[in-house]
Amino acid sequence: MMHREFLASPVGVITIEASELGVTRISLGKPPTDAPMPSDITGMGRQQLEAYFAGERTRFDLPLDLHGTTFQRKVWSCLCAIPFGEVRSYGDIAAMIDNPKAVRAVGAANGRNPVAIVVPCHRVIGGDGTLTGFAAGIERKSWLLAHEGVAVKPVRRRRVFDAADLGQGNLFGD
Repeated sequence: MMHREFLASPVGVITIEASELGVTRISLGKPPTDAPMPSDITGMGRQQLEAYFAGERTRFDLPLDLHGTTFQRKVWSCLCAIPFGEVRSYGDIAAMIDNPKAVRAVGAANGRNPVAIVVPCHRVIGGDGTLTGFAAGIERKSWLLAHEGVAVKPVRRRRVFDAADLGQGNLFGD
């Protein structure tokens, strides 16, 4: 049986899901569609997340029941080693797993992390120090890092075309 509990937080509604073995998923900002079915494990998750948001907890001590590839689990384990208030780059994580060329694969594994905040994928940033991808949105990632006292560079924005380009003929130079 899958258990679930919801928590209103500064980053939106958090859904905590757990099996009998441990927390299986923590998702941010998705409104609940199912009725709560709390358990001791989801209750522990809720209490620890409340303490995190209150500034009273910097580490989590929850049983986890995570399913992923061997590579993903290796990455997620490295994420748990990033201390509160610190960040690492995707390249740093790739080096930690002794696979320095696997930067993109690390990014993909980071994006598949099912347990946001507790497995702190929000603490991974671009190699140039800017915020990059976060399944729950860059704004939430920025908030979580600021909550932990981390100053980061603004979000990188790519120029696709400028308003001045409009009306100047074909944008593709034909």
